[in-house]
Amino acid sequence: MDTTDASPPATPPSNSAVNGLPNASVALSIPNMSEASNGASLVSNGLEGSENNSENDDSRGRKRRRLRRGGTSSSAAADASASPVSSQLANENEGDVADSFVVGDLEREEAQGDDDYGEHAEEQNEEIVDDLDIQERERQYFSEDELNDDEDGEDLGENAEMDYRRMETLDRYDTTMLDGRQYEDMDFDTRREVEAELNRRDAREGRVAHVFEEDQEMEHDDAHRRRFRRVREGEDGYDDIGGTADVDEELINLEHFDVPLREWIATERPRSEIKRRFRNFLNTFADGKDRLVYHEKIVQLAQRNEQSLEIEIGDVIHSMSMVAAWLVEAPKDMLVILDEVAQEVVLALFPYYSTIHQKIYVRILDLPGTERLRDLRTAHLNFLIKVSGVVTRRTSVFPQLQLVKVNCPGCGAVLGPFTQQSQQEVKLNACPECQYRGHFPVNSEQTVYRNFQKITLQESPGSVPPGRVPRSKDVILVGDLIDKARPGDEIAVTGIYTNTPDPTLNLRDGFPVFRTVIEANHVERRADVLGSQLLTAEDKKQILRLAKQPDIAQRIINSFAPSIYGHQQVKTALALALFGGKSKFIKNSRVRGDLNVLMVGDPGTAKSQFLKFAKQTAPRAVYSTGKGASAVGLTAGVSRDPFTKEWVLQGGALVLADKGVCLIDEFDKMNEQDRTSIHEAMEQQSISVSKAGIVTSLQARCSVIAAANPIGGRYNAARTFAENVELTDPILQRFDLLCILQDKVDPVDDERLADFVISSHMRSNAKKKSANEEDELSAMTQSMQVGDDDASMTLDQELLRKYILYARTFVNPVLASGIDTGKVEAFYAQLRRASQHTGAVPVAVRHLESLFRMAEAHARMHLRDSVGDEDLALAIRVLTESLCDAQKFTFKRQWRRLFRPYLTYRQDNNVLLLHVLHELFKSAHAYQQLRLQTNTQSGHRSHKENTLSVLRDDLLSKAKSVGIYDLSEFYESVAFTKAGFRIDEVTKSIIKDV
Repeated sequence: MDTTDASPPATPPSNSAVNGLPNASVALSIPNMSEASNGASLVSNGLEGSENNSENDDSRGRKRRRLRRGGTSSSAAADASASPVSSQLANENEGDVADSFVVGDLEREEAQGDDDYGEHAEEQNEEIVDDLDIQERERQYFSEDELNDDEDGEDLGENAEMDYRRMETLDRYDTTMLDGRQYEDMDFDTRREVEAELNRRDAREGRVAHVFEEDQEMEHDDAHRRRFRRVREGEDGYDDIGGTADVDEELINLEHFDVPLREWIATERPRSEIKRRFRNFLNTFADGKDRLVYHEKIVQLAQRNEQSLEIEIGDVIHSMSMVAAWLVEAPKDMLVILDEVAQEVVLALFPYYSTIHQKIYVRILDLPGTERLRDLRTAHLNFLIKVSGVVTRRTSVFPQLQLVKVNCPGCGAVLGPFTQQSQQEVKLNACPECQYRGHFPVNSEQTVYRNFQKITLQESPGSVPPGRVPRSKDVILVGDLIDKARPGDEIAVTGIYTNTPDPTLNLRDGFPVFRTVIEANHVERRADVLGSQLLTAEDKKQILRLAKQPDIAQRIINSFAPSIYGHQQVKTALALALFGGKSKFIKNSRVRGDLNVLMVGDPGTAKSQFLKFAKQTAPRAVYSTGKGASAVGLTAGVSRDPFTKEWVLQGGALVLADKGVCLIDEFDKMNEQDRTSIHEAMEQQSISVSKAGIVTSLQARCSVIAAANPIGGRYNAARTFAENVELTDPILQRFDLLCILQDKVDPVDDERLADFVISSHMRSNAKKKSANEEDELSAMTQSMQVGDDDASMTLDQELLRKYILYARTFVNPVLASGIDTGKVEAFYAQLRRASQHTGAVPVAVRHLESLFRMAEAHARMHLRDSVGDEDLALAIRVLTESLCDAQKFTFKRQWRRLFRPYLTYRQDNNVLLLHVLHELFKSAHAYQQLRLQTNTQSGHRSHKENTLSVLRDDLLSKAKSVGIYDLSEFYESVAFTKAGFRIDEVTKSIIKDV
């Protein structure tokens, strides 16, 4: 069937396209072009709707290339069969297409008879016609947008896989002609390693393995190469001002590696990736307010001319968890990388900053978890750790080799630089130039030094387990960490726990032993953050609830050494000393805020037990004895370092107790020279040292609580306080409170004391008791208290410790504006006049300052920010009681009568009346013993009475002298009944069984 007659005539091409060219109309005649145009428009619309689809782009490129081959090759039918549109045209117009190609063949045969020039011209014309033919085909098959796209060119790699088909006749090789002598046979694992190395080489050079993919993928490979090149330029410093290369994806997966971590970090690609991540972190990390945190820190670093950039480890964990983990596991290698990046970023912002500091250090803050010095083991070696303690000694600053260059005596070459690692000496075996072996002198001109200092860190006094010796560890400080801490400071050190060979230990032990040190990365003083770290949110809520109770001060006093019976005055003084006042600066001079307390008493009056309880309760306390403490042990001294053999400064007990409490037992056993050395520490709270060429001053901001025995072993009330102790007036005036503990023979008190001790032992030894026995023991214990119904409501020791820590850390009371200063002035003037007649303890200005310190301590007990009149009144009462007890027995009653208004302030009437009643019964008991003794001597028989009685009128007259006129409430109180008193209405007297 003739399909040519049934087909409509072809649309002729434009005249402008073929004008002047012979046989152009014949060569360009394509049948059914209108239908092809319609089909092409449909295909064009489909392609335009998915221009971003890579598959459509690939098919469009293949169609355009096939059209080019179809206009000049006789295999157009095969190409047309690969495209749906070409296949349809070939089926419908098979005859016309064949006729057109026959005409083309005839024309080429005629052209062969022309001359060479004409033949050449004809071939050129045919090529032009072919090109126009292709253009006409493209205009019919594609839209204008598609035609405007860049030409893709020929796909030279198409059907390239045919080159690898097997050909039996050619794929034959003579094994005798192969020379493989220089190559060894490789096993499977070796071959995998070689292939992996080749892949890494291709990745470094930006090569892409998929070379036979389509054009769109080749464009993706080009983009990959450009991206890789930008990263390399960014690492070399050719990126933007922030130093951040525009990389959208990671070049390497850091998390997957099969080699040791330190080897993995040492390779080039992981180092580059870590640098890229950390650089991006420094420039882009922002807080919740979109503030660039570390960009601002870098600006502040430059403004202050500092050398350390502090990085929060929590921010690193949030942004780069893997980098944070590696920072802990391999800190030496990681910190070198981070320091380099930090320096690059700083120099990108401030190009001339290297003239100020040649190196920038990255300091790690808030490392989670704090290790104890006694818990450090080999598992912590070469890890980043955090420890805390008190600095006990510090060396001078020495220059340490950092980058070493040496001269070769053989050839004169300068070798190096060699990096100094820790404390190991850099040694060179042979010269690489002349193979010289011998001593290589250091080139001092080209060698780089750094500052070096060593401190000794000892466990904090409050963290040492009972009965254990405090452990210590040497800490290496370099760079700007020099002189960050001095003896007595409590610090937290973040550093690398490393080891170094110790020849001394090797010779002594006979086998290799290493000495461990901590290379500090960050040093932080813990004085300001101690309370916030040890107190939880729940602890703070509980403490604030307790502070709202009106009797919290009395509860704290009752909670102090509850196992010791009585001695309310001593407990009050020690409680005030633990809370302490607020130090002040007046015209560049510092006024201490800590209270000093001296306890003097008979043997067996629980002086040492009070000190032990204070040591366990105070947040920071150092316990020492006067007999075993020399001047160096209490203050400071110098000693030789066992390794460097130099004189180093070493702090004593007062220095170690800085911002805490120093407890000194057997204070009277110290010699005069030792006691004189602590004069400065108790008042100025500093210790000056001038020994072995070391001239310095150390801080000793602590309270001193001392205990001493009187002369002769027992306190003599007929003498003054100064006559009972071997202490001079200068040191006595440095104590704010003087407490006297006497062991008096008193049947009433002795009976109550015995009951208290028995009940305490029964409570502590009993494992399981019935409800009735528990109630009975509780009633016995409560009856031992001095009349206060709420006295048994004591605080737990751990809660008391946290309460004191919170008050000392967060509460800083000041004097209120409306305070009654006239009362203080009148009291001080009256106190001065009374002291002139007795001469027991000289009253000076220090006592007036002590008054305000005690008022501030009492305000801290209530967590108040201001000191009121009630705080001053209680401070006056405590100071008055202390001075009254220090007087002779003949003047003590006179002083109590003179200062009675101050002594009775804020005391419960029941407590005061109970005290007065006890005094009356003591007098009655003494009268009864005297009468029995008189009757015995005169020969009269008398029977000992089992009861004692005191008239109610006598108690009323005594009560009126202290301002109490109604005793009915006292007779009905629980304190009156628990004390064993009862009323006899017939005789109108008070009776007690004895």
